[in-house]
Amino acid sequence: MPAQDARALDEAEGSARTMTYGVGLVAGAIAIILMCLLCARVIF
Repeated sequence: MPAQDARALDEAEGSARTMTYGVGLVAGAIAIILMCLLCARVIF
């Protein structure tokens, strides 16, 4: 088997982690906005 490039693997993992956090933040923001809209509709 060929040798693995540890530096390239670390770089790929870092970019994947950043993308995962970004997607999570966007999903969380959308969830908060939807909850606020639903609660405002119930209250008013």
